[in-house]
Amino acid sequence: MDTEVTPPAPMPVIKTIQLGDLSRVLGSGFKDFLSAPMFGLFFGMVFFLGGLAIYLQLAVWGESWRILPVAVGFPLLAPFVAVGLYEVSRELEKGQKPDWATVLSSINLQKSREIPWIAFVVLFFFGVWTWLAHLIFALFFGLSRMTNVMSGFDILFTSEGVMFLVVGSAVGAVLAFILFSITVVAVPLLLDREVDFVTAMITSVGFVLENLFVMLVWGAIVAALMVLAMLPFFAGLVVVLPVLGHATWHLYRRALEAE
Repeated sequence: MDTEVTPPAPMPVIKTIQLGDLSRVLGSGFKDFLSAPMFGLFFGMVFFLGGLAIYLQLAVWGESWRILPVAVGFPLLAPFVAVGLYEVSRELEKGQKPDWATVLSSINLQKSREIPWIAFVVLFFFGVWTWLAHLIFALFFGLSRMTNVMSGFDILFTSEGVMFLVVGSAVGAVLAFILFSITVVAVPLLLDREVDFVTAMITSVGFVLENLFVMLVWGAIVAALMVLAMLPFFAGLVVVLPVLGHATWHLYRRALEAE
């Protein structure tokens, strides 16, 4: 008896974007935030409280051992928070008013789809970076104790400290760009279409390589906005992260041909 074999879904078709598209997606992201601010503020508050908890445990309470559950939870939670923002933008795109039932049910649905695999990929990169950070510190400072920068800032002004910052920043930038490349389009793609997470990551990397200069600029914009958002005691994350999340949805729309 013959069995019908379902052909694999075609790979998404990647488009070329221009620098001008970046300002447009940022504008669209800000517009979405203003159109449904309660959702953005809620999801932004998640990251604000998490960052604040890490800071208090490390710099104020001195309970660095408690950072691990929060730090590990961040990479696992981030893709699901992003899905909430993407769903809000998708509803607004269709001319509908987002509601909590729709947004939260969309997030809950992802538990049985491909988003958890992306979450574990993010967690893997977090673990690799943590290991490399300790390794780089050991290479420059030998058997010295891992020093909290908040209480031993002078260590960074030594020759070893300067090289540690240079090498550590370079390695961190490479890892961040790799993670950025495999997720920037992958997460909204997984929400929007029925594809597996490997296809989504390959598509995301392909889009970044196809538009390398523009995406390097986008990555620099995201990094700069994140640094500025964290300066006022992480408070800026409440607005900046939702705007960037909404903007990423609009970037995804420009990245691929319609299904």
